[in-house]
Amino acid sequence: MELTLLGTGAPDGLPRPECPCAACAAARGARTRASTALLVDGALLLDLTPGAVFAAARAGHSLTGVRQVLLTHPHDGPAVELPAGLPPAGRVPDGRVLTLISGHRVRAVPMDAPGTGYEVTGPAGPRLLYLPRGAAPAGLTDRVAEPYDMVVGDVVGRPDAVARLRAVAAIGPDTEIVAVHLDHDAPPGAELDRRLAAAGARAVPDGTTLVVGEYHEALEVPRRTLVTGGARSGKSVEAERRLETFPEVVYVATGGGREGDAEWAARIDLHRERRPAAWRTEETCELVDLLASDGPPLLIDCLSLWLTDAMDRVGAWDDAAWAGGGEDALRERTAELVAAVRGTRRTVVAVTNEAGSGVVPATAAGRRFRDELGRLNAAFADECEQVLLVVAGQALVLRG
Repeated sequence: MELTLLGTGAPDGLPRPECPCAACAAARGARTRASTALLVDGALLLDLTPGAVFAAARAGHSLTGVRQVLLTHPHDGPAVELPAGLPPAGRVPDGRVLTLISGHRVRAVPMDAPGTGYEVTGPAGPRLLYLPRGAAPAGLTDRVAEPYDMVVGDVVGRPDAVARLRAVAAIGPDTEIVAVHLDHDAPPGAELDRRLAAAGARAVPDGTTLVVGEYHEALEVPRRTLVTGGARSGKSVEAERRLETFPEVVYVATGGGREGDAEWAARIDLHRERRPAAWRTEETCELVDLLASDGPPLLIDCLSLWLTDAMDRVGAWDDAAWAGGGEDALRERTAELVAAVRGTRRTVVAVTNEAGSGVVPATAAGRRFRDELGRLNAAFADECEQVLLVVAGQALVLRG
């Protein structure tokens, strides 16, 4: 079953007309995107958009063989005229199944937002799921018998849709995930590719033809990632994004609570509001046991607070205690953590701080913490497939 993406953008396309934003300014050449529309085997058109006939021609196809035009949602973009020769466009009620003369079977899938998704089964059996903009499948509770061969949807706007499908095995290791409905809120250029790759997805240029069910090399999602950066750089947000398409995540808060500290409580509340409701939180510094056990991905936030706890335990702030065995005890504890990272089978994203790039601490204890954090970051990074440095909200890939 061949799928041609006549467009991969939001209803207004990309760049948006008269929009001066950076994403629109960067949308040139292969990164320009018309409103999303899918042509399946030349027989089924999913969503009708302006210029669909010319988009098909540029991709080397014709719409003369289209026998069914289905819409996923009311279009809020430019008015669309039905090209001559195409059948009337319409939407299918949720749950209804259509069998086309071409041999394709189409089932309307209910969404949690206005719109309709479509599951398309080709004559030879491959299955495609197409989701409308800003929507995720509704009512998913039971595991499915077989994953889709391809899922096409709003990965940037609704990453939880991917998580829901993964939770019921509708997305498996070999499912190809293609991001569409891309608007100017998506990061421009290579940053979009990097963010989608963390979700096991990709974007393709308008006019690309893909074969649904064809073998392709699965995107390699790093299993261990370290995200570092300065204060308020956006490193925690970056770390959370890397796991937002996973159905279950254990958020490991190494800072715990601070009784009577309203500012610290506000920080914790902000982090909780950002996290998906399905994520589970554990407040602990016992990371070795978590890394050694099986389970869902871990998001560790952060190593700096873990090190503070470790230094508290060995009396590292006191010069005499440090010289009298505290240093050796801390080295042993950090070596255990690094070894656990090396041997873990879980997906891990850890956050840390770059504490050595700014003002030199005024106290010996402060300089000791800075030095030990630098050593810990370097040792932890050595065990990770990917290391990111976040500066002003922008992630720079240092490894991977």
